[in-house]
Amino acid sequence: MKFGLSLPNHGDYGDIHRIVELAVLAEQVGWDGFFLWDHIARGDAPQIDSWIAMAAIASQTTKMRLGMLVTPLSRRRPWKVAREIVTLDHLSKGRMILGVGLGDFKEMEFENFGEVSDQRLRGEMLDEGLEIISGLQSGEEFCYAGRHYHVGGTVFTPRPVQQPRVPVWVAGQWPNRKPIRRAARWDGVVPIPRSRDIQEYLSVDEMREIMDYVRRYRASDAPFDFCVSGVLPAKKPAEDRAIVESYAAAGVTWWLEFVYSDTGSVMENTERIRCGPPR
Repeated sequence: MKFGLSLPNHGDYGDIHRIVELAVLAEQVGWDGFFLWDHIARGDAPQIDSWIAMAAIASQTTKMRLGMLVTPLSRRRPWKVAREIVTLDHLSKGRMILGVGLGDFKEMEFENFGEVSDQRLRGEMLDEGLEIISGLQSGEEFCYAGRHYHVGGTVFTPRPVQQPRVPVWVAGQWPNRKPIRRAARWDGVVPIPRSRDIQEYLSVDEMREIMDYVRRYRASDAPFDFCVSGVLPAKKPAEDRAIVESYAAAGVTWWLEFVYSDTGSVMENTERIRCGPPR
């Protein structure tokens, strides 16, 4: 099992210098991944652009996997995302993961900016966007004609460091089945409890059910990541290790630890990071 950190891009963590410093610290003490939320407007709190922040992090680290969890593709141009993710993959020397989903906060982050807010349409745009981003990483001429997007014959180079493309993780609320079926077509799934309680995480039995469901729809035998995210008690290291070992035994490949204002002050969360992953 690998261990990653999942941090917001706003509030106490809406400071580019702080985010980069935390990422460097995380790599030094042995975390395997560092992931940022990709919100565009969360009230009047300070906020940074996650993609630009990730470029800074990629230039200051050498080993951790990096990515956004998650980018709502319906409010992005997929060809622009294709350019950005490949550029980041080269900058990081092949460490990027593209985390995508429908997004949240419909009024604040979609309607306020004239973006499509209907969930069904956003799902269609997500599926089309992923096909375009994947196709443009081939280095060969690519065409696409969908309901929402059109790409004439176009060649994008360079190709990414990772082949055949940068891995895609798809997030979605469980027990909704559709996002899990979507994830089965790509490289990983990040299921989220419907309760939206950031300190609650899916049980081992729920993760087993998700894994069985993914395998039912999986058409490839390529490696696939099953990720569970939450907040460990962080009181007794032995108890934390026992929790993550139960998920690892079930086949979960990543534990993603939330770091957020609700989990402690910046100083407390920095110490949580400094303690390293619960191996």
